Amino acid sequence: MSSPITVKNAVDDRGLSEKGLKAGSVGLIGAVVIGVSCIAPAYTLTAALGPTVSEVGVHLPAIFLVGFIPMLLVALGYRELNNAMPDAGTSFTWATRAFGPWLGWMGGWGLVAATIIVLSNLAAVAVDFFYLMLAQIFGNPSLADLTTVLPLNILTTLVFIAGACWISYRGMETTKAFQYTLVAFQLLVLGWFAIAAFSHVAGGTAFNATAISADWFNPFAVESFSQFAAGVSLSIFIFWGWDVTLTMNEETKNPKKTPGRAATVTIVVIVLIYMSVSLATLAYAGIGTTGLGAGNPENQASIFAVLAGPVMGPFAILMSLAILSSSAASLQSTFVSPARTLLAMGHYQALPKGFGKISPRYQSPGYATIVAAVAAAGFYIVTRTLSENALWDTITALGMMICFYYGITALACVWYFRAEAFHGARNFLCKFLAPLVGGVILLVMFAKTAYDSMDPGYGSGSNIGGLGMVFILGCGVILLGAVLMLVMNWRHPEFFKGQVLSRTSQVYNP
Repeated sequence: MSSPITVKNAVDDRGLSEKGLKAGSVGLIGAVVIGVSCIAPAYTLTAALGPTVSEVGVHLPAIFLVGFIPMLLVALGYRELNNAMPDAGTSFTWATRAFGPWLGWMGGWGLVAATIIVLSNLAAVAVDFFYLMLAQIFGNPSLADLTTVLPLNILTTLVFIAGACWISYRGMETTKAFQYTLVAFQLLVLGWFAIAAFSHVAGGTAFNATAISADWFNPFAVESFSQFAAGVSLSIFIFWGWDVTLTMNEETKNPKKTPGRAATVTIVVIVLIYMSVSLATLAYAGIGTTGLGAGNPENQASIFAVLAGPVMGPFAILMSLAILSSSAASLQSTFVSPARTLLAMGHYQALPKGFGKISPRYQSPGYATIVAAVAAAGFYIVTRTLSENALWDTITALGMMICFYYGITALACVWYFRAEAFHGARNFLCKFLAPLVGGVILLVMFAKTAYDSMDPGYGSGSNIGGLGMVFILGCGVILLGAVLMLVMNWRHPEFFKGQVLSRTSQVYNP
């Protein structure tokens, strides 16, 4: 019979413990900067504006706002969980405490899988804009085509991943220093683009000047629920990443308060940026399917690559630099979440103990960071070699995984605080109603997107045996997690028996 396992360095009666990370290395501003960097507004907008417009047309602002609402509601629940249990494992730890080890493990897997997959996409975008930047600098358009040379593309991508991994390995202070300049630069360029676009509209030189209408902000004007669901799924993807501020909770100043505040500030800053740029894009280009129109399928892979020249003139190269810096910065900061979740899973024996190793020099999750980099590189090589469409279908599939683990975590908040949920207005709003509504919305979106993505025409149109590639990628990754969980249960049963991190709930103390 296995003997009970004791977690070392326990700091409270819930069994949560320190993992050796460098405490107090990040303040509120640093956490917000890293949160904005992880969301990567310049990269995210150029990748998501076109596909979202193709689904919902001029109602893009409405869909962005609808996507913002569940994110804000879920963030309130995350903040309460962090106040009660500040732990780098976030979704994994909290869902384990609320629902037990099985659902907790899957919540952690959802976060790790989503972030590792997006790392490969971030690297791919960084490489594309790296060669585009070289073409603009040297006035040689053929240099931009080097990204289509598969061996060179893969090699360059691996270099970007390795560089981001190296910075992340060196800990939060190096990460923070790297992020300040890159985040400030991309926000400056996005602001420049929006102001320039509105100036063209006012001066009569816009491609298809379109007057901003109140109807753009009406989500009920979207033609069908399927289009609405697809648009919201994409908009959820563009807000994703704010929870990185919570995974740094063991390294922030005032760990019970700073991470939650940083998450809220990050989401508000991002929604203001998105609304400004999306309105500027629609007002300048319209939603036409020809020329510079935002609805043109040829523009959807990278809307700013098409619009930056006409809007910003000779300064268009700054947009290429902004997207390159955005994707590179996010590539680096995105390592924070999977590395710390893997660290927590190793620390609490839900994964092999090697994942719980800390770099003694940098006090960072060194082993987990390297594993995340290797996994992202491997995923990129496989998907890019098989099909470029498969790589880009992962963007849509990501929305499913995000809804999956955010939804689980939000409902974990509801269940964990059930004893005190109806004691006071604040408890009812922040510990019950907000996370309940947010979690249900996200899980409904997960189910709807999963159902719709079974259609072989969904996403890029790629399919296997008549089953849509988006469904195969999204649900396949979740199923892979379930298989790995069974393997871990066989090899490390103590965690799954509740001997390491037990299920519990908050006790109400009036």
